Amino acid sequence: MAQVERDSAPDGDMELYDLRVQVDRIDGRSVCGMRVGDYFELTDSAHLRLPEGRHFCVYALASVLPFLAAKQRDLATGDWLARDSLFACPDPEERLIMRVERTCRRRMNSADLT
Repeated sequence: MAQVERDSAPDGDMELYDLRVQVDRIDGRSVCGMRVGDYFELTDSAHLRLPEGRHFCVYALASVLPFLAAKQRDLATGDWLARDSLFACPDPEERLIMRVERTCRRRMNSADLT
């Protein structure tokens, strides 16, 4: 289970997970120039962070983006999204597979978010 980070808002009224989306494998050819191990992090609810000097394909990002808000929250027992963590880029030549992992649980104030 992900570690809990409570220092940022100890009086917060909600908790969200920070996420790491990492290229797990590429079963085709890397059309966009990404490599296995490339990643981005989603922290503090909506902050997207990339390692300096690296990129992440916008089409791969678009394919996983609709699932990230749900992966940031606690999910019901038996929810398929609680069990599954692999997502595919839509480029058929590339067949790039990304893994979404929770990195830590962060307490936040919902009034600070939109």
